[in-house]
Amino acid sequence: MAEIKDITKFHIFSSAYFASAVNRSQYVTDGKKEIAFIGRSNVGKSSLINSLTGRKKLAYVSREPGKTRTINYYAIQSRRIENEEEQRQDWYLVDLPGYGFAKTSQENKDSRTAFIDEYMKKSPGLIMIGLLLDLRHPGLPIDLKAFDWLKKAGIPIQIIATKGDKLSRNDLKKNLMQMKKLFPTASLPLAYSSLTGEGRDALLEVIERKICD
Repeated sequence: MAEIKDITKFHIFSSAYFASAVNRSQYVTDGKKEIAFIGRSNVGKSSLINSLTGRKKLAYVSREPGKTRTINYYAIQSRRIENEEEQRQDWYLVDLPGYGFAKTSQENKDSRTAFIDEYMKKSPGLIMIGLLLDLRHPGLPIDLKAFDWLKKAGIPIQIIATKGDKLSRNDLKKNLMQMKKLFPTASLPLAYSSLTGEGRDALLEVIERKICD
């Protein structure tokens, strides 16, 4: 029997590629709220975006790490029923270039970091950054460095722990506790599996609070 979805809950019902930016002049500035995702190369960012929106090919999933080299905006429409009235929201999910072991020069990496840093500090609609971390490898130096960098932007951070389906339940809980200590934020880290969908409802609840606030 097919799963019956609760359409009164906050959910995404439409998603589409909207625009890409390679400099500040190309930022989308139409007043809509933005939720941005960032993570180490090959952490599963594109897969999570596809899972979250329910679109298999919205974000391109590459076998070669570091393929996302532009800031990509996806136009999202969501809705929920509250007090028997439908509420709709229009916002952007923003895919930021990955950091880490992409095959590019140090000069290009530094340029990309500056590019992302400018977006985080200057984009008027940015209300949350989802930092994706591989749950199998909590506390990698490159992730700790990225976390310190992101905190300086002053934007609320949500830790999203990916690839939890590759761990036993005990190891998953242990690594989540470790991430909680190493990456302290106002909200608890979320385990997310793009393969099974575990954590999707929890992440949508976080996004709902930000978008509907």
